[in-house]
Amino acid sequence: MTERVSDTSPATGPDAGPDVANLPGGARAALEAVLMVIDEPATATQLAAGLNLTVDVVDGLLGELQREYNGYTGNAPDADDASACTKTAGFSAAPRGFELRNIAGGWRIYSRAEFADVVGGFVLEGQTARLTQAALETLAVIAYRQPVSRARVSAIRGVNVDSVVRTLTQRGLIEDAGHDPESGAVLYRTTSYFLERMGIGSVAELPQLSPHLPGLEGIAEYYDAGRM
Repeated sequence: MTERVSDTSPATGPDAGPDVANLPGGARAALEAVLMVIDEPATATQLAAGLNLTVDVVDGLLGELQREYNGYTGNAPDADDASACTKTAGFSAAPRGFELRNIAGGWRIYSRAEFADVVGGFVLEGQTARLTQAALETLAVIAYRQPVSRARVSAIRGVNVDSVVRTLTQRGLIEDAGHDPESGAVLYRTTSYFLERMGIGSVAELPQLSPHLPGLEGIAEYYDAGRM
């Protein structure tokens, strides 16, 4: 019987990945190089498989990089150990212009929010990347009611949303989530790219709508207004 290998063990044999220990800076630098080029968040398991490392090792390295990029400021997990770690590991005490985030189910390097205006001047110039108000409203309905059909979104918004749904799909913000068992209509849900752009790990982290909704004592006037 073949012995099962734990998913925390590195691959071995002729098909194993590169020996990152022999690269300049070792496994830590190799992990950093990968994080600099990936275009979507990667899980620790995916990173470990690509670098031929154990998941535990990658988890530890991710924590080190995250703390280093934070400069051991008040937001860093190990701020109290800043001086000792700086001396032993040579880490900078100043926060970087970028940070390592764990969002949308994986890890990726992002520029810090404080530099959004500075960075935006370089990457958004000449682009029309912003969504229209109609697209934002449709995206909000899908995010909170998913999985949901176009007909249902149209009913909620009171307008046809076919073109807007196509735009959101092309932008990679929503995707096909199967079909409604009763009507057969295509259902839509938000994507991991949506979570990434929102900076959250799951739709459960979306702001709660209840504080912004009218109380039961005022609901009648909303129904009356809709009949006028």
